[in-house]
Amino acid sequence: MKLADTGYTAEEIKAKASKYMIETYERFNFIAETAKEQYVYDENGEGYLDFYAGIAVNSAGNCNEKVVAAIKDQVEDCIHTFNYPYTIPQALLAEKVCTTIGMDKIFYQNSGTEANEAMIKMARKYGIEKYGPNRYHIVTAKMGFHGRTFGAMSATGQPGNGCQIGFGPMTYGFSYAPYNDLQAFKDACTENTIAIMIEPVQGEGGVHPATMEFMKGLREFCDENGMLLLLDEVQTGWCRTGSVMSFMNYGIKPDIVSMAKALGGGMPIGAICATEEVSKAFSAGSHGTTFGGHPVSCAAALAQIDELLSRDLAGNAKKMGDYFASKLATLPHVKEVRHQGLLVGVEFDDSIDGVEVKHGCIDRHLLITAIGAHTIRMVPPLIITEADCDKAVSIIGEAVAALS
Repeated sequence: MKLADTGYTAEEIKAKASKYMIETYERFNFIAETAKEQYVYDENGEGYLDFYAGIAVNSAGNCNEKVVAAIKDQVEDCIHTFNYPYTIPQALLAEKVCTTIGMDKIFYQNSGTEANEAMIKMARKYGIEKYGPNRYHIVTAKMGFHGRTFGAMSATGQPGNGCQIGFGPMTYGFSYAPYNDLQAFKDACTENTIAIMIEPVQGEGGVHPATMEFMKGLREFCDENGMLLLLDEVQTGWCRTGSVMSFMNYGIKPDIVSMAKALGGGMPIGAICATEEVSKAFSAGSHGTTFGGHPVSCAAALAQIDELLSRDLAGNAKKMGDYFASKLATLPHVKEVRHQGLLVGVEFDDSIDGVEVKHGCIDRHLLITAIGAHTIRMVPPLIITEADCDKAVSIIGEAVAALS
């Protein structure tokens, strides 16, 4: 819908949002009216170089033509039905996802936090059914982020901080250990621990990739102790990190992996994939969803995956991620650049406020976000070029210079 078709001004639309919506977001002062490839356009047709990609969603580009066509085709056939009849997009997507990433079974959800809820539920039910009523404990990473529903929020290792504040007691059964500290994770496990759950790259925690030693060590430790390795790939999955899934960068495989964001190409969809054995924990009535596996979302996901794979956007993510990181490292006041593919974080020294850098970039028509006091994060569409990276680096440099 375009502003010109509504009969309202931009300020009137913003006023309606302010009056009627429960706002929990810091709004940018423009209307995202249209989007194409690596740009978002406001109500005046002004383009913003999009290094946010709907928070790592539009990986094959904003309004990818093949994704849009798949959505239109499916809408004309069947918009929604519940999960009792078969649907073609659902079955074809299940095969595509499982065969591409080497997992056995898939369960559809609507979002990343729901996928993580399902992963937690499956792991706990597996542990209790196989080992007894006390085998449900899960160890997660400090400064991780797994979502905002109660199970996922409780798994988020930020007690008394961030998304947990003000909601009362968290769900029992989680402990937290420092990320990339293998011994600390081992020490946090007890005889009742059924799983270790981490992100391969901590996104909200400041863009910290897992080390090879840490990831391989967790896999070995879980195997030795009859435990499951759960990987939250909501943000890292589907070519973002230079491989189809981030776990492929480490030469290991999880027992359950969650995904969302880039999977749907802009349509809401989440999922977990599990091994054959672990997937048996979910039986009739043990878990369900009204909209999970939505035909339109599955059709969009099929087209999105085809675009990501056929255009080798994982390869471009690796190439452009390395290029972008090398250029960012030359900027003044940069303390460290951390990245895996095109999940990129820049930490500045204490003289530079990351939120102010973000605002300066938005003013200069570059969309990024900030994490913590001194770090910015970028997750652009995986179609970006060196020229796009150069433009982004130039704008970030201008924003930093204006502050220093």
